[in-house]
Order: sequence, then C-alpha cells, then structure tokens
Amino acid sequence: MEQSNRHVIAALATLIVLQAIMLSALYAGIRPHPPIATPLFGIAPFLGAAISVALAAIIVQPLGSRAGRALSALAALMALVSFGPQKYFDAQFALIYPAVLLGQFAALVIFASVVKAVGPQQTTVAERV
Repeated sequence: MEQSNRHVIAALATLIVLQAIMLSALYAGIRPHPPIATPLFGIAPFLGAAISVALAAIIVQPLGSRAGRALSALAALMALVSFGPQKYFDAQFALIYPAVLLGQFAALVIFASVVKAVGPQQTTVAERV
C-alpha cells in the first residue's frame, strides 16, 4: 500500500471514529452531542450516511480510482458539516474543539491527497506512449 493511501485511510478512519462517537453521544444523550435535527435534515441519519461514505472510500481504495477519490472528497465534505470552521462560532466550542480541530485536519489531509493524486492523472495519450 502506498504511503499516500495510508494517510488518506488514516484520515478517513479518524472521521469515522469522530462521527461514530458523536452519533453515540447523540443516542446516549451525553453532552456535548450534536443536535437531533438541523433545519434541513436529521443529524443521526446524516452522520450514518457520512460514516458509510467514508467506509466506502476505504473499501474502493481512496486514491486508486476516480470513484475512490470522489468518495474520499465527499466524506471530507460531509464531515465538515460537523467539524467545519462554522464550529468556531458554536456556543459549545470550548467543549468540542479537539474533535473540530482533528476533523478539520483529517479533511485537509484528504483534500490535499485527492488533489495531489488527480494531478499526475492528467496526462495526454501522446505522453503515455
């Protein structure tokens, strides 16, 4: 396994663990936990979907194919709903900052790795021959 794949898998696993813990806190009612609902959707189903996308990215190899890169980027975007920069303005930021900072770092690793992996793929047919 390439080192860049390991970085992305580690970052995806980080997001899975963070989201699973937040989902568990929601179900158990342990503070701080995410709200039960946001204006657009229920947070528990969204976290379940985000975890599923991250697992799917790991299974199809996060940088090995177009689908893997797309799933990896989607997993990072979905995680930023819970851990994005908007959380700096959350009233509970002092309680959740470790998860927010780690989630943002993991998303950054994923985005940077996907961009780096896409770069070399952009060769013409003449260059390959």
